Amino acid sequence: MRVLGVDPGLTRCGLGVVDGGLGRTVTCVAVDVVRTPPDADLAGRLLQVADAVEEWLDTYRPEAVAVERVFSQHNVRTVMGTAQAGGVVALSAARRGLPVVFHTPSEVKAAVTGSGRADKAQVTGMVTRLLKLAQAPSPADAADALALAICHLWREPMRARLAEAEARAAQLARTHRARLAAAAKQKPGQGGKTLGAKR
Repeated sequence: MRVLGVDPGLTRCGLGVVDGGLGRTVTCVAVDVVRTPPDADLAGRLLQVADAVEEWLDTYRPEAVAVERVFSQHNVRTVMGTAQAGGVVALSAARRGLPVVFHTPSEVKAAVTGSGRADKAQVTGMVTRLLKLAQAPSPADAADALALAICHLWREPMRARLAEAEARAAQLARTHRARLAAAAKQKPGQGGKTLGAKR
């Protein structure tokens, strides 16, 4: 499975494509960071991000897109820009019918390093090791994009199996309730017969 991982941002938007093989084997296909000038207007910056994402989707043809879920930070302006960039990515993928999954930073860190509290240096180090890269991806946005793709490749099969199991359990519960309701309807009248005393 091929996944495009995106660390959304307006100033820097990390893009990383990773192929998943047998077991937990992962291979880096491409990685880069899209930059937009801070002094440019918002619409123009979002267009630049969108154009870059569209080009990557056309070039590498991923089967899924993994985007970092935005969490509240002290800088509201930064959060807004990150969320808007993430929305542009999701829209581009949706137009192609590609599944888009948002992963939290702690999910990504836990998947890649084993700890949801790992710092950026630890994430970068593990990404470099897991993908057997000659040098560490730079800046951190590039490493984060690759980490997102790896996280998706490793977590999504488990999440899909869990969702399938929950769906089966819900169906069984509905069937059981329906049987109980049908039995309750028949019990009082015993199929319409009355139990009067003989005279």
